[in-house]
Order: sequence, then structure tokens, then C-alpha cells
Amino acid sequence: MPLDWFFHDGVVLDMRHKPQGSGISIDDLKAALKKISYTIKPWDIVMIQTGVDRLWGTLEYFSAGCGMTEESTLWLIEQGSRVMGTDAWSWERPFPSVKEEVEKTQGRIMIWAAHKAGIKKEYCHIEKLANLDKLPKPTGFKVACFPIKITGGSAGWSRVVAIFSE
Repeated sequence: MPLDWFFHDGVVLDMRHKPQGSGISIDDLKAALKKISYTIKPWDIVMIQTGVDRLWGTLEYFSAGCGMTEESTLWLIEQGSRVMGTDAWSWERPFPSVKEEVEKTQGRIMIWAAHKAGIKKEYCHIEKLANLDKLPKPTGFKVACFPIKITGGSAGWSRVVAIFSE
């Protein structure tokens, strides 16, 4: 099996400027791509940088940052990405923000809508990435996602590695 089967181009989209609890829109993704002069190619691994990983180990980690929406997730899939990730606790907006919206709308919004985008179009997402700010640039590297065997987990764990050839 060729190695490129296991390693795909990576791209980091910086969303640290987004307001607390906000959703990342398609326009946000397009603006981030324009800023780095990049067009998503099939099988690119897109990583969303919220900056929340700096809060790991604190209670604030669970309620900080921004998150993806169903529409923005589906848009990434339509661009050809099938694996995507975030440095936040969840692919979604922080749960306290979602909870507040559910209460305001009396339950008329879908909870975990970005997760459920996978019902419409197949994809995988990775949560709780770290050190995206340590990558020397937002493109020009390969990403490999190595599965970790666990028993009784609620999801599939992965060791995600960025590999630069320069």
C-alpha cells in the first residue's frame, strides 16, 4: 500500500478571532482560506484552530471558543475533506452556548448538528487536538492519524501527527 494512503495534506484554519460561543460559518472558512491563499483539495485534513487547547486541564476548557455548524461541516466535505479536527473540546460550539440557545428557542434547534452532518455526508472529525499554534505554517505538511486501541471508549481515539518535509 503506498504511503500517501496514510498521509494526507494538512491545513490549519485560524478561528481564534471568533467570539466566544459562536458558530464557524462557511464565510469564515472561505475568509481563512483566502488569508492563507489555499484551496482545499480532496482528502485534505482540515484542522480548526480555536486556541482553546491552552485551557486544557481547566474548567474553562469545556466552555471556551467557537465551533463548527452543520452547514460549515457539510461545506468542508463538499470541498473534498473527509477528515477534519479541532483543538476544542467538541467539534460543535461550546455546550453552554448551545444549551443557552436551546433554552431561548424552547428546544427548536438541533443539538450536535455538526456531528450529525455525517448522517448526510460521510466524514470523520477529531477533537481535542493540541499545539496547532506550534506548526510553522498553516499548510505544507502531511498529517497522519494513528488509531489507539482502547476498550469501553465513547469514540475512536487517535494520535494525530503533523510531518514537515522541509
